Amino acid sequence: MARGDAVEALRGFDAVIHLAGLSNDPLGDYRPGLTEAINCTASVDLARLAKQAGVSRFLFASSCSNYGASGNDYITEDAAFNPVTPYGESKAKVERLVGPMADENFSPTFLRASTAYGLSPRIRFDLVVNNLTAWAFTTGEVHLKSDGTAWRPIVHVEDIAAAYVAIVEAPREAVHGAAFNIGMTDENYRIRDIAEIVHRMVPGSTLGFAAGAEADKRNYRVDCDLIRRVLPSYRPRWTCRLGVEQLLEAYAAFGLKLAEFEGERYNRIAHMKHRLANGTVDADFRPVTQKAAA
Repeated sequence: MARGDAVEALRGFDAVIHLAGLSNDPLGDYRPGLTEAINCTASVDLARLAKQAGVSRFLFASSCSNYGASGNDYITEDAAFNPVTPYGESKAKVERLVGPMADENFSPTFLRASTAYGLSPRIRFDLVVNNLTAWAFTTGEVHLKSDGTAWRPIVHVEDIAAAYVAIVEAPREAVHGAAFNIGMTDENYRIRDIAEIVHRMVPGSTLGFAAGAEADKRNYRVDCDLIRRVLPSYRPRWTCRLGVEQLLEAYAAFGLKLAEFEGERYNRIAHMKHRLANGTVDADFRPVTQKAAA
């Protein structure tokens, strides 16, 4: 699409909620250049196009991955960025480049989501709560792929969606140019603590570690109180325990198997490698049939 056509396509909208991107660390590590192009360059370009089209609000799906390796203390939104993966770097860079675009006519807001979990139509199994619960359900082992010492904030996908609704409906002055950690301060866990919750909720399960499991360099513990103060109507309702209950019920209803969630059907990087191998996408992850038609 030509730039002028893109501007016209955006004209007349009150807000853009930008969610698209390559959304996990293994995929980002696999193709860091493509992660930069999609997650950063294209996102910044979209913000510029939206501003040119007169769109007044721009909500960007940022991430607490911006904080990367930040130790064990609680982090507020004014903390320094310290991303340690191409995915985290791409999100932090967008905030740095789009933030200065804010003016009286263009109002960006950055939603730094905690690590997502929970049931969704296109469920992700690379996410820690979803993955540990799936391993326990299918094999009887809560299978940790790191040593479990790292801190991670977690948030249910429904509570993430509710945050977007709350922010897009908020008075402009309350969220103009702001960044918000999305989740609940009480929902920060060490990975091993999440594993223990799953272990207690799956009778007969055991705790186990992948061969060569090491400390995860991603380690951050975030304070999510700002959004609660600024937008009192936003009240996340999901906890880790409730999320595990939901997932176990869904896995049982579906009859989930280990080969499905660790294989090419649901594992993002395995799925993309499979599609590259069979020629249905090109090196830029574009559908081959679509590219040929263009």
